[in-house]
Amino acid sequence: MRLVPMLLSAAIAASFPAVAAETAGASTPATVETRIADASMAAVAGLREAALASSLAWDITESLTTEIGPRLAGSEADARAVEWARAKFTELGFDRVWTEPVTFPKWVRRGESAAVLGPNAQPLALSALGGSPGGTVEGEVVRFADLAALEAAPAGSLAGKIAFVDYRMERARDGSGYGPGSRVRSRGPSAAVRAGAAGFIMRSVGTDSHRMPHTGITRFDAGLDPVPSAALSVPDADQLARLLARGPVRMRVALDCGWDGEYTSQNVIGEITGASRPDEFVLIGAHLDSWDLGTGAVDDGAGVGITMAAAVHIAALERRPARSIRVVAFANEEQGLIGGFAYADRHAGDVARHQIVAESDFGAGRIYGFNTGAPAHAKAAEAKIAEALAPLGIERLPGEGGPGPDLIGIARKGATWAWLGQDGTDYFDLHHTPDDTLDKIDPDALAQNAAAYAVFAYLAADAEGDFGSAPTDPAPAL
Repeated sequence: MRLVPMLLSAAIAASFPAVAAETAGASTPATVETRIADASMAAVAGLREAALASSLAWDITESLTTEIGPRLAGSEADARAVEWARAKFTELGFDRVWTEPVTFPKWVRRGESAAVLGPNAQPLALSALGGSPGGTVEGEVVRFADLAALEAAPAGSLAGKIAFVDYRMERARDGSGYGPGSRVRSRGPSAAVRAGAAGFIMRSVGTDSHRMPHTGITRFDAGLDPVPSAALSVPDADQLARLLARGPVRMRVALDCGWDGEYTSQNVIGEITGASRPDEFVLIGAHLDSWDLGTGAVDDGAGVGITMAAAVHIAALERRPARSIRVVAFANEEQGLIGGFAYADRHAGDVARHQIVAESDFGAGRIYGFNTGAPAHAKAAEAKIAEALAPLGIERLPGEGGPGPDLIGIARKGATWAWLGQDGTDYFDLHHTPDDTLDKIDPDALAQNAAAYAVFAYLAADAEGDFGSAPTDPAPAL
């Protein structure tokens, strides 16, 4: 399945196994089997238990979400988050800490409201989609059951009207229901414009039943004049559908938002130096930004806490791994994986130094599955990592998973990915909503995640041999 990078978000890689096949580590001339020594396996037994007993992942996540809160890319809080991450890496004892600039268009939200007009007048809860222009529109609402129905609407048929796509996302442990819903968000506004609509609204891409609208990025196709575009909370989408079943509905949507120049944020990077091959590294990471409605706890403060803590647990060992552990807090994932692609471009010449890469960006549910895109000569090492992860309740699942969203860019350039699949059954109850707050995280589950990332990263960094990362030319298409 071909995916447009600007439309990807958290869990897309887990949602589309084809990404795994298309971005597997590049083939290499190596024929020697990659192995993991018994001494390495012995070292991770204590590492696993220490990480499980530690509250460090929780402490880091609590610090970020409490001291910084929402971290919309380009906002004042984005700048504070960068400084927080730099200081936190230093406080935690990382051997090297640095930043790399990431520049992007800045989108701002100032306010939003919606209401049904006429005899059934009432307010509705909605949130502007990232990338929407501001403006106030009033018009008759036309409901479409799904994206295909809207895309089939004839040009001009919605003149002066508001298009409403009422597609309901399905719940799944691996988040596979997100893909169809996110395509409504990414393609629906352009389809509405082509049909002549004055505005676009949609049922939120979420699995909850709370009056909490889910935001997220959208884009308008080149040559189209953007229109105000927003997502209704799930109960409000139900309410609007019931009203439409009774007869015509007029609605007002008022959004105060839009693009506002350019902004330069930073990828923030910390590294624990390897014992004998410090110029090679295992990369683990998460994204530092969040949407502005909640405090970005599950998306993706948890990932920041998990990966920072995993590296610290490794650094505390008496026997460090051969290679370094690099942790990247990526900038502006939410508006198009911008920090991830900036990192990939900057490090395109260093692909072979990336032993293997993994990202935590699917909340804080327990990890249940493990897989990599490694070639045949590294499969025995993959199996040993799976063996060490098994006491954490994690199963080796060949054929599943893919690179985390921010790692798609570097995977396309040939870096081998690993997938530590989290249980996302409830993730889309919270994703991109005001309900994404710290209290939704289970500290024990967070510790299990940190333990899994620590075990994986240590063994991969200490392996005798490689996992197949090598420059790809041409890069595999997504």
